[in-house]
Amino acid sequence: MKDRSGLGLSSLESKTGYSRSSWERYLNGKALPPRQAVEELARVGGVEPTRLLVLHEVAEAAWRERGGTADVPAPGESAPGGEPSTASVPRSRSVLIGICAAVAFGALLVGLLIAAPWQGGGGGGKGAAETRHGAAGSSHGTFVYRPGKTYPCPVKRENGRAYAGYSTTRTAILSQPGWDVVEAQCLLRHLGFDPGGADGVYGENTTRAVKRLQKKAGLPTDGIVGPHTWQVLRG
Repeated sequence: MKDRSGLGLSSLESKTGYSRSSWERYLNGKALPPRQAVEELARVGGVEPTRLLVLHEVAEAAWRERGGTADVPAPGESAPGGEPSTASVPRSRSVLIGICAAVAFGALLVGLLIAAPWQGGGGGGKGAAETRHGAAGSSHGTFVYRPGKTYPCPVKRENGRAYAGYSTTRTAILSQPGWDVVEAQCLLRHLGFDPGGADGVYGENTTRAVKRLQKKAGLPTDGIVGPHTWQVLRG
């Protein structure tokens, strides 16, 4: 959810009230997130929280059965909301508990993604369909990164919009390698913002090219391709 929303740990801290270090523990299975943190994650991610909370109850029960505690702060850090820190679990047990938590919380997130795919616009209409089509790269098969492999960029215009033939999305928030990234890289090059080779990896060269495009277009220069940047890319 964090990656798909484009939010980093610092963004989660500012939007939820839980610290960067707390989110690092939650997302890496070092501590079970409290219910309120799960609700906040659903809120900033724009998804309905019911399924998340049901899965959280299952994860919480498994955690407690193994002797774990929710949200054990790092040394010297207070628990969220100024609550007293709970006692640390012995190291030999904390490793096992961390693994169990990672599996439980990972299952929770996967369950959410299956039940409610990320949508660039409201509802489950055209934006969601475009995102799924782009991510799958239907005419190219599943994307597999190959070091040194780049793709041609035959950009054409259809119905007043530019397409390179790798994805039709106009909403996807880019972070992971894929056909959506190849599409964005081709469109960047077409507009005169060289991202390096169109290899499908959202690296430093691509990020810099996106920032240059955003600056010229008067958009926030965050280097993140989302709906507004896609609008400029598509023309």
